[in-house]
Amino acid sequence: MSDLEIAKGVTLQPISNIAEKFGVNPDTIEMYGRHKAKLPLQAINKEQAEKSHLILVSAISPTPAGEGKTTMSIGLTEGLNRLNKKTTVVLREPSLGPVFGIKGGATGGGYSQVLPMEDINLHFTGDFAAIEKAHNLLSAVIDNNIQSKTRSLRLDPRTIGWKRVMDMNDRSLRHVIVGLGGTTSGVPRETGFDITAASEIMAILCLAENLGDLKKRLGNIFIGYTFDKEPIYAKDLKAEGAMTALLKDAIKPNLVQTIEGNPAIIHGGPFANIAQGTNSVIATRMGMSYSEYTVTEAGFGFDLGAEKFFDIKCQSADLKPKAVVLTATVRALKYHGGADLKSLTKPNVEALKKGLPNLEKHLENIAKFNIVPVISINKFITDTDAEIEVIKDLAAAKGVRIAVAEVWAKGGEGAEELAQHVIDVVESNVSDFTPLYKWESSVMDKIAIIATEIYGAEHVDYTSKAKAHLRKISNLGLDHLPVCIAKTQKSLSDNPKLLGRPKDFIITVREIEIAVGAGFLVPITGDIMRMPGLPAHPSSEGIDVNDEGEITGLF
Repeated sequence: MSDLEIAKGVTLQPISNIAEKFGVNPDTIEMYGRHKAKLPLQAINKEQAEKSHLILVSAISPTPAGEGKTTMSIGLTEGLNRLNKKTTVVLREPSLGPVFGIKGGATGGGYSQVLPMEDINLHFTGDFAAIEKAHNLLSAVIDNNIQSKTRSLRLDPRTIGWKRVMDMNDRSLRHVIVGLGGTTSGVPRETGFDITAASEIMAILCLAENLGDLKKRLGNIFIGYTFDKEPIYAKDLKAEGAMTALLKDAIKPNLVQTIEGNPAIIHGGPFANIAQGTNSVIATRMGMSYSEYTVTEAGFGFDLGAEKFFDIKCQSADLKPKAVVLTATVRALKYHGGADLKSLTKPNVEALKKGLPNLEKHLENIAKFNIVPVISINKFITDTDAEIEVIKDLAAAKGVRIAVAEVWAKGGEGAEELAQHVIDVVESNVSDFTPLYKWESSVMDKIAIIATEIYGAEHVDYTSKAKAHLRKISNLGLDHLPVCIAKTQKSLSDNPKLLGRPKDFIITVREIEIAVGAGFLVPITGDIMRMPGLPAHPSSEGIDVNDEGEITGLF
C-alpha cells in the first residue's frame, strides 16, 4: 500500500485528546479543524525542558530520494513510547517544492507517519504562507522606499541583497528584473526569488525565543547601503511591526499525532543545504517541556543539518543533545560505492563495502561533538542479510551500537531495539555535547574548521566576490556570527559528483550572504542554488483530486 492509503486506514483521535495526552490543557489550544492545533507559547516550561533527553536523528550522505530520517524519527518515538518512555517527536514542516518535485513530503512513510499527512504536506496551518507574506512585505516596502520622493532613505539598489520568496521550485525566477513599466511602476533593478524554506524570515522564526525576540530579529534584517555607504536594516524602514503581525500565529508550534496516536509537534521548515535545516527552538522546547525523551531531526546528512543544529541552534538556545541516531541505508552505501541509481535494489555487497567510508566519516564527525552515536539501518525489502551484516561488522569494529529498524513496515514495533540502544546511551551519561567552534573565532576560521573537520577538505578558496563580502562583514562588525554554509547535500564536498568519502578537495566559497536577523552568515559554496528547479518528471504529475474531494497520488 502507498503511504496515503495506509494513512487513510487510520482512525485519528481528536486533537484535544492528543493535547491532553501531551500534557497541555485542551482548552488552551487553537483548533485548526479536528486533527490539527496551535500550542500556546505560554505552555513552554524551560525548567521542565532541561530535564528532557534530546535525541537528534541524522543520516549519512543521502541519495536523491533521501534515507528516511523523518520516518526513523517517528518510528523511534513510537518505539520509545512502547518502552514506557514518554516521548514526543518534533519535526519540520514540509515545503511544497519537494512535495511537487522529486523528494516528496516530510511526514514519514508506511506505518511510521505523522497525520493527517495530506494536510501537513500541503497548506497545513498556513505557516509557510505567513512567512512568505512577511518576507514579501519587506520586499515591497524596500521598493516603495526606493520609489518614494518624500521618504526615501536613499537606498542604493545595487547593494540590496533581499530577494522575494515563493514556496515552489521554479528555476525561472532565480534572476528577475522588477520595476519595469515606466516611472509609476518603480525603479528597475535586478533581483530574484528564493524558495520560502531559504528565507531569512524562516530562519528567524526557527531561532526566535518568543514574540519579542521575533520582532527584534525582524528589525535587524540587513537590507543594503545608502548612497552614502550607511547600512540600512528593516527597522529603518519601520517594517518589523507589520511583519510580526503577519507571523503572530505562525510562531506557535503545531500539534498533530503519529500513526500510533502519540503527540507530534511540527514547526518551521528550513532546508539544510541552503539554510539551517532544523525545526524551531520554540517547538523543540515545547516538546521537551512535556516529555522524558524528545526526538528531532536535522536535514540531509550529518555534514549539513546536524552540524548546523549543533553549532547554531544548540549554541543559540543552550540545548544539550544526549545522543545521535545516524540513519544509514543499504542503497545509499551502494550508491556511494559507485553503484548506479537504477541498480540500488539489486544485491551488491562489493559496492556497499566501497561505500562504507562515507558512514565512517559521519561517525567520526559525530565524535567531534562528543556525542555518542547509534547507527540505525533503515531496512528496505530489497536489502539482503549479507549486505546488512557488512554494516553490522563495521559497527562492531568501531564499537558503535547498531540496530536494524523496520519502522516503515512495523512502526514502533520495528524500532524497539533501536529505542533500547538510545535509552542505554542516555542512561550511561557518556555524551557531553561540545560545539565544534566558538562563535568569537574569525569568519574564515569558522568556515575552515567546518570545511576541513566535517567535510574533509584540504583547504578553502574564496572568490573575489566572497572576499569583498568578508570585508563588508568585518566593517559591519558581524565577525562574531556563526556560519551556516550552503552546500550540496549529495557529497561531503561542494561537488555533487564526488561521492563516498572524497579527499584532497578544495571548498570554494562563492559569496557570503548576511542574515543578521537570524544571527548567522551564509557562505555559499559550489553551484548551490537557493531556488531549486523541478525535475524532468515532477511528483505533481501524479497528484489529483477525485470527485469526492479526496487527494490521490500523494506518495
